[in-house]
Amino acid sequence: MAIISRGFTGRRPDVAPDRLPPGQYITRDFPVLSAGPTPRIDLDTWNFEITGVVDEPRSWTWGEFNSLPMETVTQDIHCVTKWSKLDTTWTGVSLDVLLDGLETDATHLMAHSYGGYTTNLPLADVRGARSWIAIGYDDQPLPPEHGGPARLLVPHLYFWKSAKWVRGIELMVGDRQGFWERNGYHDYGDPWREQRYWGD
Repeated sequence: MAIISRGFTGRRPDVAPDRLPPGQYITRDFPVLSAGPTPRIDLDTWNFEITGVVDEPRSWTWGEFNSLPMETVTQDIHCVTKWSKLDTTWTGVSLDVLLDGLETDATHLMAHSYGGYTTNLPLADVRGARSWIAIGYDDQPLPPEHGGPARLLVPHLYFWKSAKWVRGIELMVGDRQGFWERNGYHDYGDPWREQRYWGD
């Protein structure tokens, strides 16, 4: 059985061309797609950490994380399986806040999730108000099926880069492929360039 899906199909609605990448279709639903089962995560033992090539590793418990500066953002999201959902509203902590003052020579990061999922990103793509660790969706706690209690949110890339159930980021000098990248998905994943799979 193939592990790569060529995606959903549907009618392409009339939207501003700068909001819907090529090959995508709008959905009002929020499809649930995961590489494995939804993990059970106890908030009493949850923590988020920054490790790897860093002057001093950082770590937050659930309570400590919730005391960090939160913001609410509205973003369009685009799945590699061709659905897009517009105007999604998230609450979370910017990666700019988490990385503030940290000294590193890293060029990339690996996001690590409860359940073992990984995905890689250039460090530049999570800075500059471009990514968050989201703990809320649509003014409610983030549901487990959508990555709760916390997920990475990197809306300018295909949504597999927004790792569910995130537990930390590992800073790296150089790139290393994560789960889907090793299994046929593009290393970067820009929806506007249709970087879905190897060779795109």
